[in-house]
Amino acid sequence: DRMKRLPKYVFAEVNELKMAERRAGVDVIDFSMGNPDGDTPEHIREKLIESAQKTKTHGYSVSKGIPKLLLAIADWYKRRYDCDLDPATECVATMGSKEGYAHLAYAITNPGDVAIVPDPTYPIHEYSFILAGGNVAKFGIEFDEDYKLNEDKFFEDLERVFKESSPKPKYVLVNFPHNPTTATVTQDFYVRLVAMAKEKRFYIISDIAYGDITFDGYVTPSIMSVPGAKDVAVESFTLSKSYNMAGWRVGFFVGNKKLIGALQKIKSWLDYGMFTPIQDAATIALNGDQQCVKDITEKYNHRQEVLLEAFDRAGWHIRKNQASMFVWAKIPPYAEHLGSLEFSKRLLKEASIAVAPGIGFGPHGDSYVRIALIENDNRIRQAARNIKDFLKNEDRESFDKLWENCTKLVWIDWREYDEDIINYIEKI
Repeated sequence: DRMKRLPKYVFAEVNELKMAERRAGVDVIDFSMGNPDGDTPEHIREKLIESAQKTKTHGYSVSKGIPKLLLAIADWYKRRYDCDLDPATECVATMGSKEGYAHLAYAITNPGDVAIVPDPTYPIHEYSFILAGGNVAKFGIEFDEDYKLNEDKFFEDLERVFKESSPKPKYVLVNFPHNPTTATVTQDFYVRLVAMAKEKRFYIISDIAYGDITFDGYVTPSIMSVPGAKDVAVESFTLSKSYNMAGWRVGFFVGNKKLIGALQKIKSWLDYGMFTPIQDAATIALNGDQQCVKDITEKYNHRQEVLLEAFDRAGWHIRKNQASMFVWAKIPPYAEHLGSLEFSKRLLKEASIAVAPGIGFGPHGDSYVRIALIENDNRIRQAARNIKDFLKNEDRESFDKLWENCTKLVWIDWREYDEDIINYIEKI
């Protein structure tokens, strides 16, 4: 029954098509998954090797994280957000974000509990609660042209969902910089959210996985820097993106002692922790020189600028965002009728480009695709050339269909009937 609550994983369908194209010898330019293409920084790899050469590090580890890693997590938050955390009771290391969310929801969700998760969303944010037997209430997020969250609208919708939900929601999950939309928030957003949580008595689960990857002076705020946040909130982070450590599977949660304690307890029953040398290396990553994070961030910023310029010349205009390793791209108007899944399939088959369809993140994402900045400049420019030809064909096909409809409209003032026809005629 639990499996029946899981829909077909939309991204699996795109991945199957991608692999079929590659088996046929097609050179697919892959923007579909947020899998960093760079090496893990050398000083982190060296620490892994050094630790792995010690016999004493090969046994079972500590499920909640070795003490020096927990201390490094607390110190990282102190340096970054001036937040004081108890390493023993307010920090827990996890095997990446997915494991942390799945086990946290399993530990804190009773059957029928309601969690509010804005739409679109990273799938595990929603389905961790569903797998644990809970229910999810959703509302669509809105953002401006600079991908800044419409915070007033967010709180209006949150109030509405609380009034409409029965039973009353116990958890609200937020994720900024947002995956997939890249939307960002101000510090005041978290001040308002903490106040609301205390008033309505719910817990906040905040994900800042892309907090390091910000551009043009934007600095990611943390809910942990709000006075009293630890009374009602936990927050997660991962080393996957900031340090190119995706395959290492290292993340952590911090904050409220009750929720952190629940996650620590359930992990003690379900795993023996990450391989100790990985935890040693993660400690070095958090405590060491952060120039590597700046270099990785600059690479994503540069790639975004290259992609936006090249795609714009190809006929696909996309706005620049302030954060994350993704571009949230609205489907071109003359292809929007396809929906994100069909558009992604055709882009793969006809232009040899793989992207993530927005519908995979929720209904409110269906007019968009997510493009991961994981290909180099030359590959990005090649993708733009492929897209230019693809969009020309797509545009002509859309016009032909509209013109066919137009010619059937005898004795009707079709200018009032379908404004799109005029737009396409003017464009041609």
